[in-house]
Amino acid sequence: MTESRDIERLAINTIRTLSMDAVQAANSGHPGTPMALAPVTYTLWQRFLRFDPSDPIWPNRDRFVLSIGHASMLLYSMLHLTGVKAVNSKYERLGNPSVELDDLRNFRQLESRCPGHPEYRWTSGVETTTGPLGQGVATSAGMAIAARMMAAHFNRPDFEMFDYDVYALCGDGCMMEGVSAEAASLAGHLRLENLCWIYDNNKITIEGHTHWAFTEDVATRFIAYGWNVTRVGDANDVEMLERAFRTFKSTRDRPTLIIVDSHIAYGSPNKQDTSAAHGAPLGEEEIRLTKRNYGWPEDETFRVPPEVITHFANGIGRRGHALREEWIEQCDRYRERYRDLADQLYRMQHRQLPDGWDRDLPTFPADSTGLAGRAASARVLNAVAKGVPWLVGGAADLTPSTKTRLEDGGDFTSDTVGRNLHFGVREHAMGAILNGLSLSKIRPFGAGFLIFSDYARPAIRLSALMEIPTIHIFTHDSIGVAEDGPTHQPVEQLASLRAIPGLVTLRPADANEVTEAWRVIMQLRHEPAVLVLSRQNLPTVDRSRYAPASGLASGAYVLADADRRPDVLLIGTGSEVALCIDAQETLRADGIEARVISMPSWELFDRQSQEYRDQVLPPDVTARISVEKASTLGWDRYVGSKGKSIGMTTFGASAPLVELQKKFGFTAEHVVTTARELVRSA
Repeated sequence: MTESRDIERLAINTIRTLSMDAVQAANSGHPGTPMALAPVTYTLWQRFLRFDPSDPIWPNRDRFVLSIGHASMLLYSMLHLTGVKAVNSKYERLGNPSVELDDLRNFRQLESRCPGHPEYRWTSGVETTTGPLGQGVATSAGMAIAARMMAAHFNRPDFEMFDYDVYALCGDGCMMEGVSAEAASLAGHLRLENLCWIYDNNKITIEGHTHWAFTEDVATRFIAYGWNVTRVGDANDVEMLERAFRTFKSTRDRPTLIIVDSHIAYGSPNKQDTSAAHGAPLGEEEIRLTKRNYGWPEDETFRVPPEVITHFANGIGRRGHALREEWIEQCDRYRERYRDLADQLYRMQHRQLPDGWDRDLPTFPADSTGLAGRAASARVLNAVAKGVPWLVGGAADLTPSTKTRLEDGGDFTSDTVGRNLHFGVREHAMGAILNGLSLSKIRPFGAGFLIFSDYARPAIRLSALMEIPTIHIFTHDSIGVAEDGPTHQPVEQLASLRAIPGLVTLRPADANEVTEAWRVIMQLRHEPAVLVLSRQNLPTVDRSRYAPASGLASGAYVLADADRRPDVLLIGTGSEVALCIDAQETLRADGIEARVISMPSWELFDRQSQEYRDQVLPPDVTARISVEKASTLGWDRYVGSKGKSIGMTTFGASAPLVELQKKFGFTAEHVVTTARELVRSA
């Protein structure tokens, strides 16, 4: 027993000293939390976590989320000590370590696999990008939902293909953020029994003691959410930690919160500035004193005793590998018994689509009345869902308004596992949960009004940073919301979303462009997408007269060309494309030749060759007009210094749509007048 405790103490102190040394070498970072929580992470990984370091993407592995991303050295130390192998984007195991000792030495430096906060796809073994507090725990709820969904879809008698648990390590900052409260409330409601949050109750934030701003009873709050709550009074008590994790494993009717009381680790007993230690290097003298206290060589840095490597290899390494090998062997038998399901599982895990997934996508006949974008999308979405069984989603209490219910998909509740999720009025948590589902290789969508994309934006941004194909559907896309007024009329949201690197934003002009938008979205593998749809009807363009909607895939295309070299380019998105078509007819009667360009996606257009972009927007035609019921910010890149943008430069107003369109200039007449002025001055 003494020998066992000695190696445990050595392993824990190795985690601590690696964290101290890395932060000191970088002269940047947070050493306190990794030092304080080393026993917690050690106990979880070494005794419980079902994780194979040689295959960190094994689908039925337990997930460990470091929601307190500033404590990244805690995770990097574990990835190094347990020998986690690197995996590339093609899902090929490379064999080399995910985190080398040199990566630890270069913590927070350029190209190191140990950036300041953990980043998914950059460092193998990192399950999700964390740093913005609360995002990690909220994302973990999505991972837990995914486990339940995949179990319901794939598990069969004698084949338990999915039964993994999700652990998330969080702190006071996570508990203060609203997104964690939203996610915790929903997780409790759904009784996600495979979800465990470990709360580091150290009463320290950047400003100092939490008594400045946070004195609530967290345990009582989570009990009210419907969680099981247990407590460990000392973060160093490995046996009590083990008991707490066993309590979680035996609790099968609700999620579990383990409150771990800790004191921020700040080195030797002489160090008193706890807040500084939380967010700053300890200093060389303090590190020497701390190592002396641990019985560690004082002047040796980045020391990794070989017996610690062996200890982890014989613990999590051996246990995880055996579990993974058992699962792989089960997969072979499963493939023989359930060939179609096995094919689905493979494709889902590799973000591949089933053969013929788009065979039922609808085409829409020409119709001057047309359909609302949201109504067209409802038909397309359900056609897609028939071909892609792992497409799931829901709305932030707005399914009837966004038209995003999957017919015959059933509902995901605490008692049933369907494909329709009900997020409640929780846009921020919805976005994070979508990320958790996507990280688990399910294909999720979430829906709401475009104005409320602001509430989900932090999670949308992280989906782009992580390069995961979450789908965000936003309806009520403009001042077309009309009488609801400026609080519900999005103005700056399109510009804000377009500003996010790696995010594909699409605003289709009619029902057939909606179909093509879904065709593009579903084929994205490493990019999230935002589909922006109208509440009001959009005329369905007569494609026998105008260009096919498949041009949407290029981001922008010539919808209606001039009879000769165009005098003016009319560039529209969404409902405003119809205004451009109407204006073209009037201008032609005046002898002015206009080209109408539908530009549903800036991002897709900017990826095209210069030759194609010049074909659509001829450089020698400088009379250009953009028409969009949104902020004009950014349109100058397409209309140039001599062009004009018809858009919003103020907030909207509450009035019937016809009056609003006249007030803000969204009429064919105004487009014609502007075009005449540009051509005249050209």
